[in-house]
Amino acid sequence: MSRILCVANQKGGVGKTTTAINLAGALAYAGRRTLLVDLDPQCNATTGLGQRPTDCHPLVSRQPLRESLRQTWIPNLEVLPGSRSFQDVEALSSGDATHSATLAQHLASGLNSYDFVLIDCPPSLGKLTQTALASATEVLMPIQCEYFAMEGLAQMIEVIRLVMDSRPERLRFGGIVLTMYDNTLELTHEVDQEVRDFFGEIVFRTVIPRDVAVSEAPSHGQCVIDYAPRARGARAYVELCMEVLNT
Repeated sequence: MSRILCVANQKGGVGKTTTAINLAGALAYAGRRTLLVDLDPQCNATTGLGQRPTDCHPLVSRQPLRESLRQTWIPNLEVLPGSRSFQDVEALSSGDATHSATLAQHLASGLNSYDFVLIDCPPSLGKLTQTALASATEVLMPIQCEYFAMEGLAQMIEVIRLVMDSRPERLRFGGIVLTMYDNTLELTHEVDQEVRDFFGEIVFRTVIPRDVAVSEAPSHGQCVIDYAPRARGARAYVELCMEVLNT
């Protein structure tokens, strides 16, 4: 059975898409057949792997997903590209039962051939994120090591809890990963301690450091493991991948 990881956080700029791209790349290089699904209308997961957004999002159309998948240069990694179409964004985000049912059916079908499916969600608690959570087996939440790291976290946890209650034995909390970690800042260590004290073992041991290579890689359409394999960020995502594989 595929492990479907929903990478989600209602706050923007926390390294959500960066984590989705680089963890997907690391899993693929580890020999796991991996699919990255771009549900964020900004389409950064799509462009960050050198692909172009589609005119019509594959999850809005009624065509089989297989016809819309794109193979990346990384062996074992495919992408389901996103769309910036206002109509698609409205349809995907709509609470309309028809659209929600179609989205859920698409996400639930054709994924069993993958070892891992990573869903990059928009930075919101809207219907689209909730539907993605309901279709996933695990939720992975990146948290930035800054002052507002805990802001809004209670609402995100509540949404996850509601989905877990509605789908017992389906969704579990895969973990929290600390991003943009600056070891020289006292604030970073304070946030680290606070998050670990509150959430305990569900926080990954691996932290993702602030690294210019991680920021530069998407502009070259690459994950950081390809762009700068010796960078601290590349090593961190490889270590995060190993933690995910061992859970």
